[in-house]
Amino acid sequence: MKKIFEKAAHAVLFTSSTVSIITVLLIILFLFREGVGLFGKKPIEDGQVLLVNKLNPVSKLTSDELKNIFDQEYTNWRKVGGTNDSILLFRIDDIFNYYTEEELAGIDTNIQLLNEKVSELVGKQIGMVAFISKTQLVLNNKVKIIEVEPVSVSGFFGGELWFPTSQPAAQFGVLPLLLGTLWVSLLAILIALPFGLATAVYMAEIARPSVRSMLKPVVELLAGIPSVVYGFFGLIVIVPLVQQLFNLPVGETGLAGSIVLAIMALPTIITVAEDSIRNTPRSMKEASLALGATHWQTIYRVIIPYASSGITAAVILGIGRAIGETMAVLMVTGNAAIIPHTILQPMRTIPATIAAELGEAAKGGMHYKALFALGCILFLITMLVNITVEFISGGKRIKR
Repeated sequence: MKKIFEKAAHAVLFTSSTVSIITVLLIILFLFREGVGLFGKKPIEDGQVLLVNKLNPVSKLTSDELKNIFDQEYTNWRKVGGTNDSILLFRIDDIFNYYTEEELAGIDTNIQLLNEKVSELVGKQIGMVAFISKTQLVLNNKVKIIEVEPVSVSGFFGGELWFPTSQPAAQFGVLPLLLGTLWVSLLAILIALPFGLATAVYMAEIARPSVRSMLKPVVELLAGIPSVVYGFFGLIVIVPLVQQLFNLPVGETGLAGSIVLAIMALPTIITVAEDSIRNTPRSMKEASLALGATHWQTIYRVIIPYASSGITAAVILGIGRAIGETMAVLMVTGNAAIIPHTILQPMRTIPATIAAELGEAAKGGMHYKALFALGCILFLITMLVNITVEFISGGKRIKR
């Protein structure tokens, strides 16, 4: 009977662990499948085309060039490798400037007639470019369709503009979001780690039992506070303080986000590191003291090195909390998708972008896939941080 029970328990544990691993792998597979689907697709709305005169030598444009053309930052085709002709933008409402009402009779319900008139008009204007629907599109021998370069990996990671819903071509430049995430997260860890480790050492080795018994529940309680509460605290207290201290026009900056994230990461770092320090064998402490080492020397040379694996775990969990946080960062960093040059600028992080935009992205669309690609980047950053910290920690253990 006992053997049957042990076999059943073994089967249950094996099944649960297998299901857990498979579930995690499937989630990662789904994440990357959706994210990778962005690359190779044209950043132009489905069913729309760009129409130009056939005499125009330009045959392909990037999404950045297209944005500059329709923002009227480029006013001459020479900017994109064309001839010395002014760029004339055509929008559907402009058609009434070129044709009379009699010529456009019934055009509201006849898409083919509309497209015929647009093709005719573009064929007469060498510098004109029209962004129209390709439904029932009729091309004459005087017009052609300009191709838009698909989204590439280099353009995605090196692009400086994030406008996933802009027309006529979306901008998927992740560089501002990536830099904002790294700036905010790394500064948060640099702030939280010294304070967290110092508090853990104090609670484990220096504080009286009565003090520790009072501080321990308070620290653990802080870990259970919802992130939106930290966001409100940052918005009301930290943001005005940063604005006044540095004489800034706005206080929603990367520094405010880093401070809020540091406060949020502190309970995790303190709890995990303190438990690891307290698990140092008493015999090792007594041996160090017996050899003439002071209490501080024992802490520095014996306890902290012995607890380095637990401290490493605390660092990993703290970094994970900082990198993956959404709501609090969204509330205090300014949510500006621009490349930051100082920590005192408004920023936007990858998690905040996903949280703010996923609800508005059409399922299966390019914006939807771009947000999943951001999730892939976040996963890779976290994995890289974990591997790096484990490598450093493992090297220290081997060295000892």
